[in-house]
Amino acid sequence: MLHIAVCDDDPVTARTHQEQTEQCLKQCGRAGEIRVYTSSDNLLYDIAEDHFFFDLLLLDIEMPGSTGMDIAKTIRPHLPHVKIIFLTSHLEYAIDAFELSIFRYVPKQELETRLFPAIRDAAALIELEAGKSYTIQTNSRYEKIPYRDIFFIERDGKNACITASGGISKVRKSLQKVYEELDAEEFLYIDRGCIVNLIHIMQIKDGMAILQNGTALPISRSHLQEVKEQITRYWGMHL
Repeated sequence: MLHIAVCDDDPVTARTHQEQTEQCLKQCGRAGEIRVYTSSDNLLYDIAEDHFFFDLLLLDIEMPGSTGMDIAKTIRPHLPHVKIIFLTSHLEYAIDAFELSIFRYVPKQELETRLFPAIRDAAALIELEAGKSYTIQTNSRYEKIPYRDIFFIERDGKNACITASGGISKVRKSLQKVYEELDAEEFLYIDRGCIVNLIHIMQIKDGMAILQNGTALPISRSHLQEVKEQITRYWGMHL
């Protein structure tokens, strides 16, 4: 079941977004629990203080108190994998997707045509991330690392060194072999010796990939444009 929050300071609009989301889930054949907020500060409190869990947030950008962008910045330590869809009438407020890892922007005037595919794609990605793991198996060791927990993978001599939220794991395989075994579009080369999980990239700045855990990894010149294009394609940012 998907846990979804809808937040808009206008009660009528918030209820409309809830109904549209319910219809989307029904058409997708997915179960979901939807909580509606008309106060962004209440949503922040529930996440930060009461530890409410959400898979997906549908947020208005312009709201009294904490804006949608404020929420996106504040909640990442609490919900690092949450998907965020901005619903906005003001596309001039659309910000750098790399910085906040926003899943998609949907103009309010195009909700009828664009909200359904946004929710459908978010739901599919959530299920995909939750269900895939990389397995390390030897005669004396068995370890499963969820894809969503992997930050990056580096070449370390004859080993591939996997840095994940649970620590560092080494596997005696080439980086290319691990990449082929992952077989997932969220993993991309940013350098000949480094693969990054793009769902953790918060920002591309000065030729560096800044991850959610604070790590800054250099992107080679030959990969920089391709990395930006892959991230843009992946998050479906078509304004």
